[in-house]
Order: sequence, then C-alpha cells, then structure tokens
Amino acid sequence: MSKFSLALAASFIIAAAAPAAAQNGPGVSATEIKIGNTMPYSGPASGYSAQGRVQAAYYEMINSKGGVNGRKINFLSYDDGYSPPKTVEQTRKLVEQDDVLATFGQLGTPTNSAIQKYMNQKKVPHLFISTGADKWNDPKNFPFTVPLYPSYTMEAKVAAHYILQAKPGAKIGVLFQNDDFGKDYLKGLKEGLGDKAASMIVMETPYEVSSPTLDSQMIALKQSGADTFFCITVPKFGAQAIKKATEIDWKPLFYIVSVSSHIKTALEPAGLDNARGLISALAYKIPSDPRWADAPDVKDYLAFLKQWQPNAEPNDGSVSIGYGSAWLTVKVLERAGNNLTRENLMKVITSIKDEQLPLGLPGVTVSISPDDYAGYSKLQVSRFNGKTWEPIGDVMSAK
Repeated sequence: MSKFSLALAASFIIAAAAPAAAQNGPGVSATEIKIGNTMPYSGPASGYSAQGRVQAAYYEMINSKGGVNGRKINFLSYDDGYSPPKTVEQTRKLVEQDDVLATFGQLGTPTNSAIQKYMNQKKVPHLFISTGADKWNDPKNFPFTVPLYPSYTMEAKVAAHYILQAKPGAKIGVLFQNDDFGKDYLKGLKEGLGDKAASMIVMETPYEVSSPTLDSQMIALKQSGADTFFCITVPKFGAQAIKKATEIDWKPLFYIVSVSSHIKTALEPAGLDNARGLISALAYKIPSDPRWADAPDVKDYLAFLKQWQPNAEPNDGSVSIGYGSAWLTVKVLERAGNNLTRENLMKVITSIKDEQLPLGLPGVTVSISPDDYAGYSKLQVSRFNGKTWEPIGDVMSAK
C-alpha cells in the first residue's frame, strides 16, 4: 500500500473515531445562541411588556452562570407597539438581518397573526407565543408556530364541566368580547356543555372594546333570568362587570375567564369584596398566596426578581408568564445540546411531556407533541375568597 493510501486510510479511521461535530443553525456559534422577539414596550398594550423585560432578565441570569452548554444567550427584543405592521417589520429584521435561531415568547393575537405565515414560510421556529387563541394549535398548516398559554377554548371546556357538576340545571348568561378572543371562549363553553348548551344558555350578549360601559348588557343579563354568569372579558371590562353586578344586586354563580382573574389588574379595581365568590380556572400560582410561601419554585422566583428585576410586581401575570416562558426556553436549548438547528429545536419542543413549569399549579402540566401543540389540557378551578384564589377540588380536564 502506498504512503498516500496509508495516510488516507488513517484519516478515515480518525474521522470515524472522532465525535460528531456540533450542528449549528442560524444565530448559533461556539459561544452564542441568538434568539429574539417583539413586545409592546409602547402603545395600548404596554402594560404587558413586563413579560419581555422579565425574559431578558432571566437570560441575563443564565448568562451570568455560564450560559447554556457554554454558550451565552443573545436575546434581541424589539418594540412593536402592539401594531401588526410594526411586528412584521421588526420580525423581518430579527430573521433577515439579525439571523436569529428562533423567536420565543412573542405576545398578542393580532401581532402573532401578522407574522405566522411568514415565519412558517421561512421555516423559522415561532415559539411559546403568549396568546390563547385556538388557531395556534395547527401543526399541519403551521408546524413552526407553538403557543405557551392555556387555550381559551380549552379553559371554557373546563369551566363548562365545572358548571355541569356544580349547577346541572344552570341558566347561563354569557357576556363576550366581540372578537376572536370572545368567540373562542364561547365556542369552548358550548362544546363543553355539549347537547345541553342550547337549553342551558339563556342569553349571549357581546360588547365592543370601544364601549364605554357594560351597563346595558349587565342589566339585560340579569333580566334574562340567568342564575349563572359566564364573563368573557379583558381586565378593564371584567372589573366593570364585577362592580355592576354588585350595583344591580345580581348574585349569579359568576365565572370570570382567567384573562380577567388577575388580582391587581381586574379584581382590585372592581373592589375585592365585590369579587368575593368569583370562579375561574387557573394554571399558575399566585406568589403572594400564603399557601405557597414555602414552595421552592415560588422562593426561586421571588429571589430572582429581587436580584434581577426589583421593580417588577411578583403577582403580575405578565411577570410570571415571562418567567415561565424564559425558563422553558432555556430547558429546550439545554436539551438540544450541540445540535442547535431549527429542525432539532422543533423535535425537542414537540417531545415535551408533562412538564411542570415554575409557578404552575400542582397537576397543571405542559405537553407538546407533533400532532398537538395545545400544551395545556387541565386547569385548577378556583374560588376568590376576597384575598386570593382557593382551589376547588382536583385539577379538571378539558377532555
């Protein structure tokens, strides 16, 4: 055998024995993982931007400890003002100029709707988006878009199951926001009630986000004879509905959707005494609740905020959701190891099974499979006692 042949054979043996080289996708180097998102740091939804600030702070904390498998996270978060055209512009910048591996944790139904087709055409993972619209669970048509928020339809099914158990002869009045958000909840309620929906729902009345008050709708709902109220509102209107029910002395079984269950943004403005007795179905712990004072995940969360986001309100849902989203993002990047390609990222994410997120209520877990991106399928039905939300029974499934 010639010297050349021997050398060539030796090189093949060495190559075969060497470990596989790291697989790097866009935005990934030996020292960095570049990811991004857009957030409403200005504009009408700027109150939710705490989510983005907490995400950024969490990644800073991870980087201070050495990053993910030796790589630092370079997180780029741009202001979209909750304006879909601006979301498109800033997301194109992330993908085409910044060359991010993926986007994580973008907020809002209209904003994510504006980029969903683009992200999937580009085959860029569009992950853990913060919106509960039903349409995000569509792996067949949009395989790169994955939500991380309990779906509105799923929550309404849980609520329907509770109503059927607690008040099987209920006469239900429904107030709903006249958009996809409200209609998803209404659809889920009817699906959860099944063939009893037509007889149990005695009134459905919409409201517009431009409406100054809900007075006429609330009076009509009381006059309908409804003894159960399903209130599909955002916090501003949730507070109005709670106050008005007290003013007109209407005392139905009052279910308020989780979007309006936040104590700071909905219940305090309504008056905590007025909110006493409300029912909702929840996914997350309230950090200030004494029952969680010794819970390790709550202690870790509060310690993180104290050091990395001292001005954040611990009980703000946007803060806790941003924390959970960033935590799961880091877990996924860790599990991807040295195969940091977009394809492998999707494989890792669609293999999540019964993941207990920090601040998640016991038994409320996340599972994402190649055929089902919904994430959540169980919630904890709870009652507001004037100070905090108390669990009612065990977690309840939407199925």
